[in-house]
Amino acid sequence: MEYKVKAENNLLVDSKRFKDVAERVITNLQAELDNGGGKVTYRDYIQALNKYHIPYFDRTYITNIDQERINAFNKWRIEQFGRIPAKSTLLTHNSAMNLVFKEAIEHKWMIAAQVPILHTQGESGKRRASFSPEQYDKVYDTVLEMAANSRKDKTRQIRELLASYMDFCVNTGIRPGTEMEAITWGDIEMTRQDHNVRFKIKVRKGKTTKHTGTRTVVARDQIWDCLEELRERFPDRKPYDKVFRLEDGETTNELGVAFRKALEECDLKDSPDGPRTLYSLRHSYITWQLLRRDLRLDILAKQCGTSVAMIEQHYSHVVPSMFEEELSGVKFAVKPKTESILTEKAIAIIENRFKTWEAEYKKRGCI
Repeated sequence: MEYKVKAENNLLVDSKRFKDVAERVITNLQAELDNGGGKVTYRDYIQALNKYHIPYFDRTYITNIDQERINAFNKWRIEQFGRIPAKSTLLTHNSAMNLVFKEAIEHKWMIAAQVPILHTQGESGKRRASFSPEQYDKVYDTVLEMAANSRKDKTRQIRELLASYMDFCVNTGIRPGTEMEAITWGDIEMTRQDHNVRFKIKVRKGKTTKHTGTRTVVARDQIWDCLEELRERFPDRKPYDKVFRLEDGETTNELGVAFRKALEECDLKDSPDGPRTLYSLRHSYITWQLLRRDLRLDILAKQCGTSVAMIEQHYSHVVPSMFEEELSGVKFAVKPKTESILTEKAIAIIENRFKTWEAEYKKRGCI
């Protein structure tokens, strides 16, 4: 009866240490995920609690976590990050922390009035450094020129691989790093109708695949030239072989360094949105695709393994251009596209090439 009266009058029956309450929350979240339920963000909550909140608050009683301790934690977290965390990161952390407070309140280990305020004053999403098509062509030509002038054969191989890596990335939007480097020849699929071909790539490993599973990316049609070069470089390719490797079969972690040297060579390393990196190739792909008025944001988000919110946050400067006709009320006459007319001979050559690719795909399991 005494405990009941205390609870009804917002007086604590007992208290718990932060770590104990947080671990109960983690157990509940993990149980939902294991049973096929829960949200994708539950994994982010678990990671935040394990990596930041539990190490910092540990055995502190949850009733002792006041505004002063929260402010001290915020300063410590900035030191751990080495920067001010993004607003989206703070929202995730705060959601995880609020689940702990909610658990404590439900079990009468603290009262609602004791919950401190959690701020979300992080860094806003910034524009991403990218290339215009003309700038990209300049960097690509520079890489090829550097490859041709290489003194060492290993350096030449790295630069030639970089050129293929660049073209592949800018025609698919796949993330440089783990996503790109995990692609095997068996992950590249093709479907053909006469001399027309579509290429799809299975992204099996990377930033989002652990939450969403394998993602299928549809490549732009310009990718076939890059694929042809890669095929010629690896005539004995197997479905399980990595696509992005040197001629001797070894992988390399020098692509980022080689790309930076090429950017410095053509004076394109810096941009108004910060320094350009290999990741700028993905940002270029998204930017160029946004400028197409016939492509929906949700489709582009699925293709790139991100969310519509993230695209709107980081590419908001491009989105209005997609609807400039609707926003301005001014409609320009559409100029007819200048289409390259292929001769029958050219069509026959292209069709024969892709017939060969298709035959190899059926025979060996890769193009």
